[in-house]
Amino acid sequence: MSLLLNKLQLTASLFRPSLTKKVIPMKFIHPTFVKFDEINENNDKKHPKIPPSKDRTKIIPVEISIAYLKSSAYKTTYGDGPVWQIYRRNFKGQYAPRKTRKMCIRGGVVSTGSPCPICRDEYLILDYRNIDLIKQFISEHDGRILNYNTTGLCQKAHRNLHVAVMKAKEFGLLTYEVPYLYYNYQEWNK
Repeated sequence: MSLLLNKLQLTASLFRPSLTKKVIPMKFIHPTFVKFDEINENNDKKHPKIPPSKDRTKIIPVEISIAYLKSSAYKTTYGDGPVWQIYRRNFKGQYAPRKTRKMCIRGGVVSTGSPCPICRDEYLILDYRNIDLIKQFISEHDGRILNYNTTGLCQKAHRNLHVAVMKAKEFGLLTYEVPYLYYNYQEWNK
């Protein structure tokens, strides 16, 4: 009630014709204004500060990603298996959804609680030159790209994986052999 009265007094003092200096009382300043100013120190009123763990605006070169796959930090994080092997997506309800989410990163910020294996680690970059990472998403048996329900990739990362695989095949960086099965046709000629 007192806040409303202060606002009314302020508006009345603005319209009153006087030469006296108008002073806003300290009770009138609301604490949300102070908090908003603390968040936006650099006068950027549209975007509050982003925690560094969720910021994906920094561009990392592919060479750093390739070196990361050979480092000891990668081995301690993921072990000897593929990147997607230890990943488990959170979902609401008893049954997993038929499709994975459309994207994990919106506007340069990780927007979900459990992003896909590629989006959660900023040093994993899907590029046609990063063959060690691409091979983790290709089946050993028939050379096909694994389904996103198996790997847990978001749909955007899965499309980027398709593009990287096609480019790597065009440049000859990614080769695979489909095993040829030999049949004994003597069994069929009885």
